[in-house]
Amino acid sequence: MEKLYDRKIVKNVFKYIDSKKIVVIHGSRQVGKTTIMKLLMNKLEKNIPKENIVYFDLEDFVLLDLFNRGAGEVFDYLNGLKFNKNFSRYMFVDEIQYLDNPSGFLKLFNDRYKEQIQMVVSGSSSFRIKSKFKDSLVGRTVDFEVFGLDFEEYLEFKELPFNLRHIRSDIMHKEISQHFSDYIIHSAYPGVVLEKNLEKKEKYLKQIISTYIKKDIKDIAHIKNITKFNNLLRILSERSCNLLNILELSNILGITRGTVQEYLLILENTYIIKLLTPFFRKIKTELVKMPKNFFEDTGIMILLNYLGFIKKINSQILENAFYTMLRKKNPVENIHYWRTLSGQEIDFVVEKGKTNFLAFEIKLNYTGQSLNNLRTFTEKYKKVSSYIITLQKAKESKNNNVKVIYPWEIYNLPE
Repeated sequence: MEKLYDRKIVKNVFKYIDSKKIVVIHGSRQVGKTTIMKLLMNKLEKNIPKENIVYFDLEDFVLLDLFNRGAGEVFDYLNGLKFNKNFSRYMFVDEIQYLDNPSGFLKLFNDRYKEQIQMVVSGSSSFRIKSKFKDSLVGRTVDFEVFGLDFEEYLEFKELPFNLRHIRSDIMHKEISQHFSDYIIHSAYPGVVLEKNLEKKEKYLKQIISTYIKKDIKDIAHIKNITKFNNLLRILSERSCNLLNILELSNILGITRGTVQEYLLILENTYIIKLLTPFFRKIKTELVKMPKNFFEDTGIMILLNYLGFIKKINSQILENAFYTMLRKKNPVENIHYWRTLSGQEIDFVVEKGKTNFLAFEIKLNYTGQSLNNLRTFTEKYKKVSSYIITLQKAKESKNNNVKVIYPWEIYNLPE
C-alpha cells in the first residue's frame, strides 16, 4: 500500500469539510491534490462509514460522461450506492476542470443537494478553472491553493529527523544547509522529492514541463505559437528575480505587447510564475511600475535555464527559492519588492498589517557588511522587522535591528 505523507494544508481544509460549501482544491499538475483528497478521506473514515465517502476521477471518460449528464444524474447514481443514513455523506471529485460546464454542475448540485452531500473538488489548471467557472459560484465555494512541499514537509517526506523550530546548533544548521540545497535544486513536487534516483528525478520534472506545454498550454489555453511561448519561458527563467520589461520582451520575441501580457497571465494562472508588484507609500519617490518575475518552483526554473540539474546554487536561485517560502506562508498580495526611483532596493517586503512589515535581503554569503537599504527602509517605516537571509553566515549584522538568519529559520518568525 502506498504511504501517504501528511500535508499542512489538510488540517486547514478539514476545518471546512462540513461547511455545506463546495471545497475547491486547485494547483499545478503533480503538486499533490489527489493525495490531499485521499488524506481528507482517511481522516473522515475515522468517524464516518467508508461507504458514505465516494471518490470520482474525471480523467475516467465513463465517469466524465456521467457528470456531463448533469447534477440529477450524479445524485441518482449516488443514491444507487450503499450508504449509512445515520451519517453524513461526502463526494470527492478529482479533475473537475474536465467537465464541459463545471460551474453550472457545481452550482446546481450544491443548491439542490448540499444538505445531503458535501462536495470536495480538485482542479489541475487554475487557468482552465477560471475560464470555466462563472460568477454563479460566488459565495458557494471555499478555495484552497496547493503548492509544492515547503521545506518542513520536504524533510518529513525524506524522513529526516530535524525540527526546524528548535535548531540551535551551528553543526546542525550546516547539515540542514545541504538538504536545503537539494530541496531548491531538485524541485518541491512531491513525486520528484520521493524519487531517490537523480536521473529519474530530472526525467520526471522534465515530463511535468512537457505535459504542461502539450496539454495545459496547447489544449487549454489554445496557444498557437508554442515556439514563441517556449522562448518566453526560457527568457523568464534566465531573468527570474529581475524587473520585467514587457516592451523589451515584445521586441525580443517579435510578438505584440498584448500577446506577451496574455502569455504572462497564462503562466501565472497555471502556477508557473508569479509577478510581484512593488511596495510603495510615496508615489513620487518609490513607485517603480515594473513587476518582478519569480518561478513557483525552483526546480523548473533551473531545468529551463540550465537544461539540467546543477550542483551549486547561486544568489538568483536562492532569492527565487526564498520567494517560494514566503509564498507558502503569506497571502501573495502581501509580498512585494521595494525599489526607489533613486535605485535603493530591498528584495522582499511582507505586509503584516497596515503599518507592520517584514523586510528581507538575500545574500548567498554574508560577511558582516552594512546594508544601507535595509536601514533606510526601517527608518522610513518604523515598525519593520529586518532580516538578512543567507546560507553562509560568517558574522552577525553590525546593525542590532537587523537579524541574520538561515532561510529555514523563517518558521520561527511570528505569524
